[in-house]
Amino acid sequence: MKRTVLARYADSITMPDLRVSPTTALTPGQIKTDILSGLTVALALVPEAVAFAFVAGVHPLVGLYAAFMVGLITAILGGRPGMISGATGALAVVMVALVAEHGVEYLFATVVLMGILQLIAGALQWGKFIRLVPHPVMLGFVNGLAIVIFLAQLTQFRDPSTGGAEYLSGLPLMLMLGLVALTMAVIWGLPKLTNLVPAPLAGIAITAVVVIVFGLDTPRVADMASIEGGFPAFHIPAVPLNMETFQIILPYAVILAAIGLIESLLTLNLVGEMTGQRGGASQECMAQGAANVVTGFFGGMGGCAMIGQSMINVKSGGRTRIAGIAAALFLLSFILVASPLIELIPLAALVGVMFMVVIGTFAWNSLRIMSKVPLIDAFVIVLVTVVTVYADLAVAVVVGVIVSALAYAWNNARRIHAKTYTTPEGAKVYQVQGPLFFGSSDGFVEMFDTAGDPSLVVVDFADSRVVDQSALQAIEAVAAKYEAQGKQIQLRHLSRDCHRLLSKAGHLMVDSADDPTYELAVDYNVRTGILGGH
Repeated sequence: MKRTVLARYADSITMPDLRVSPTTALTPGQIKTDILSGLTVALALVPEAVAFAFVAGVHPLVGLYAAFMVGLITAILGGRPGMISGATGALAVVMVALVAEHGVEYLFATVVLMGILQLIAGALQWGKFIRLVPHPVMLGFVNGLAIVIFLAQLTQFRDPSTGGAEYLSGLPLMLMLGLVALTMAVIWGLPKLTNLVPAPLAGIAITAVVVIVFGLDTPRVADMASIEGGFPAFHIPAVPLNMETFQIILPYAVILAAIGLIESLLTLNLVGEMTGQRGGASQECMAQGAANVVTGFFGGMGGCAMIGQSMINVKSGGRTRIAGIAAALFLLSFILVASPLIELIPLAALVGVMFMVVIGTFAWNSLRIMSKVPLIDAFVIVLVTVVTVYADLAVAVVVGVIVSALAYAWNNARRIHAKTYTTPEGAKVYQVQGPLFFGSSDGFVEMFDTAGDPSLVVVDFADSRVVDQSALQAIEAVAAKYEAQGKQIQLRHLSRDCHRLLSKAGHLMVDSADDPTYELAVDYNVRTGILGGH
């Protein structure tokens, strides 16, 4: 077992091609596009990282350091070129209680443990389970996240002169809305004229120039917080290394690791659909884990993939790892040397960029197909959207998967039925159709007429499968009823997996390997009393 896990770990950390994504040629034009796209992403990261740091109750630099380190490491090692990672609101809302009760040092220790758990998940290749997320859940995820991103931007409309206690009103509000509209208009219109510069970057630049040249009084990055700081220094979390500390940070680390991986893997799938790439789930788990371990030791609040910034990058033409690396390095340069310049950028420009991200992220086609898809799928889309907005993404995805799974189980449970006929020898044959599992076991038992059937009954599973313990219990219950009537029941046409399951449980009185390959129609007698009745 240990050797298997280590082998999987070794396979998971194969070094990616740092030059380019598998489907994109590395040309001077692509390099320029990636660098400019990285600059755009870095500018959009600043207010997001600062805001999420405030949500978590930590210093803004803790959020900025996380955005830099998580972004850099995942850009180099991640499973999908084009993805952007950093501090996120989904993680910040979980961190706030830990910071308030135990302090920021416990947060750093939790982030390290969170990264270790994500490394374990990557080594065990648990990322592949993201395939179980149904498409309606994905639609609800992107719709909910688009709404969350939109609502997060509304905090930028608060009046700095009141300490953010009140929203802007009157002329200041009209001015900010006008600047937001200007940014959005540039982002919408520029691609129709030229693709030399990413439209979001041009939108930010034009709006910033208008504000600075005309001296317009509107909230700027400096009104949120100063982003000036030094290079992140190595720092071992100052917490007692004992079981009490472990018990405090473990629940938070598990929740943060789960939320981080779910959001990252769903973003990975979304970016993959847009760029035509596949795979990389386990590699992304490993990259996220490594990034959070390092971040925890350098005073960062941890992070995961950011769908909003990833959409900015992809829409701006960023396709290679260079874009993510450039975004992280630009962000570091803002912290070290360019903070006075960056702090002059109006928040309206960054809000305009994020509003365009909202428009591009929301699955508008989901509104059109609501009346065309099955009712349960439409319900799941709405449910996941609502839970994402009012709870968090991890809960929403889990709830969506559970509801989808229950709906699938119910639909399959209703499929169980049987065709019957009598053989020349007088035996009655039940040809079972549909899977036999926990959802259909009661229906299976009710199909049989134990009192009216002849002395020999054959249950033919050629069009059915025995799936779980509930199915075994149902078979034994039917056999016991016939046995009580002094009648005999036999099983026919068991598939190989059904044969193995029944043999392991001890229900088959005759052991033969011929029937699973259908070379011979062996009839198995059933042994009762194995599972102890009800």
